[in-house]
Amino acid sequence: MRTVSLRDGTAVPQLGFGTWRMGEDASKAGREVAAVQAALDLGMTLIDTAEMYGEGGAEEIVGRALQGRRDEAFVVSKVYPHNASRQGVVEACERSLSRMATDRIDLHLLHWPGSHPLGETIEGFEQLEAEGKILRWGVSNFDTADMAELRSTGGGEACATNQVLYNLVRRGVEFDLLPWQRERGVPTMAYSPLEQGWSMAGPALDRVAQRHGATAMQIALAWVMRCDDVIAIPKASSPDHIKANRAVADFTLTAEDFAELDRAFPPPVSKQPFDIL
Repeated sequence: MRTVSLRDGTAVPQLGFGTWRMGEDASKAGREVAAVQAALDLGMTLIDTAEMYGEGGAEEIVGRALQGRRDEAFVVSKVYPHNASRQGVVEACERSLSRMATDRIDLHLLHWPGSHPLGETIEGFEQLEAEGKILRWGVSNFDTADMAELRSTGGGEACATNQVLYNLVRRGVEFDLLPWQRERGVPTMAYSPLEQGWSMAGPALDRVAQRHGATAMQIALAWVMRCDDVIAIPKASSPDHIKANRAVADFTLTAEDFAELDRAFPPPVSKQPFDIL
């Protein structure tokens, strides 16, 4: 499994596992726990969740899956913007820790920009770091201007990553955000790297997939992972889907593949509206 280095030098798997929409239906909990455990078994040990997902339900799924296996995982969770005051960050983290039955979160993110001053949010993160309840912090859904504001805020240079919507049909961040982060050593975490599969369907993906003996969605995921500073966190719920995603970590696309995909899904040539789900 290839790895990506965070701002502090910590190496994490380039292919992780997302839990959005988990924890919403009790009848699915057993399958969801098994899915997280299957990801761990295959080396997809970066597990992404949030207090928003299932209003804490996804964190409870993660906690169940990690029983007896906590040290195998790199756990990412996120705090709601309305909980991102100095004290609110601390209290939200403690609730997340309780739901996941763990003593620490490896990477805690501000889920998107909100109304609380960034300085207060950073102070809350710094308190949690000092107490060992989180090991590092970052942000999610921050555009270039948001990242510049963050970096100009005291302590903001410690931001470990920015998690954003990025895939073949959502390439706007390539114009300015990804280069801005790359220049400053801030890796990108790509959520929804497969969007909705149907929106990517077409002959270009099919041709590339055929050349590699792969599926179109595997190629789309491999494309997101083409850069050594981008982490992909797709969600999968079935064993076959999880195994198919894991196989992508060993793919190598060619210059011909990239050229064909660029023609079908052109990169941005100007600033684009910032995409968020």
